[in-house]
Amino acid sequence: MDPVSGPHVIRGSVSLPEAELMWRFSRSSGPGGQHVNTSDTQVELRFDLARTEALPPVWKERALRRLAGRLADGVVTVRASEHRSQWRNREAAAVRLAALLAEATAPPPKPRKPTRIPRGINERRLREKKRRAETKRDRSGRDWS
Repeated sequence: MDPVSGPHVIRGSVSLPEAELMWRFSRSSGPGGQHVNTSDTQVELRFDLARTEALPPVWKERALRRLAGRLADGVVTVRASEHRSQWRNREAAAVRLAALLAEATAPPPKPRKPTRIPRGINERRLREKKRRAETKRDRSGRDWS
């Protein structure tokens, strides 16, 4: 397994410094039997997005705007409690935070360029429509008397 204290790469050469990550541990309600009642396996990872210097200013601005609903005083929080060991939950939380920030800092997609419908296709559609209308019109018996 990779060490948890290693750099958590967001994208390219930009990574989260370990010094800016705040870890908190508590008892998990997940699987574990007797073990779960005695050990702090749930992990809460906090990252101060508003005050960080690790992200380029453009990325930081973008992330603050996109994650506005998740932030509490500029701090983004991620929890992990799906594993029995604290070590694996730490890894899961770090990966989740890196993925969240990678998505939030991604550049906006290029605007969609609408495609033109070729004239031939449109004419063929109208011809088929006319032919179908004639078929239906021919089916109706107008002189029922």
